[in-house]
Amino acid sequence: MRNNKLSLLYYPDPILARVAKPLDTITAEIQDLAAKMIDLMVSSSGIGLAGPQVGFGYRIFVASVSGKEEDARVFINPKISNLEGFSEMEEGCLSLPGIHVNVGRPATCRVEALDVDGQPFVIDATEMQAKVVQHENDHLDGILIIDRIGTLTRIGCRKAIKQLKNDYEENR
Repeated sequence: MRNNKLSLLYYPDPILARVAKPLDTITAEIQDLAAKMIDLMVSSSGIGLAGPQVGFGYRIFVASVSGKEEDARVFINPKISNLEGFSEMEEGCLSLPGIHVNVGRPATCRVEALDVDGQPFVIDATEMQAKVVQHENDHLDGILIIDRIGTLTRIGCRKAIKQLKNDYEENR
């Protein structure tokens, strides 16, 4: 961690396109990072936030389907399996402000991960929870929602995508 305060990274920051590395140990610094990620997610009106979105290239994300801090959960080194069904839903992303697109994903999944204390847990996720964990896990694999849309939808988003690229270049 470079500083005490976390900041969101925005598309097209190259960190967002990198595959995150597994975390070998869960330290007090990682626990602090997780708490700060939850704070940033909630204050940004998000329901999920992955390490790469704050410049941390390791496999950690936080999620709260309700958007409330008390419902937030930390997922370290998640593994997703048992992908079943299909559901299409509008998704947004804190790293792609102003872009909301329909993304098709499996309707249910199982996620195995470690919590912030290093304890393993398993969730059989459905509906919105399944969408959130898959979306955040995509971030850990360097995949954004705009990577999951078709050509016509991308054309519809091109102005917003171009604006994000221009803003990124201006703020470098």
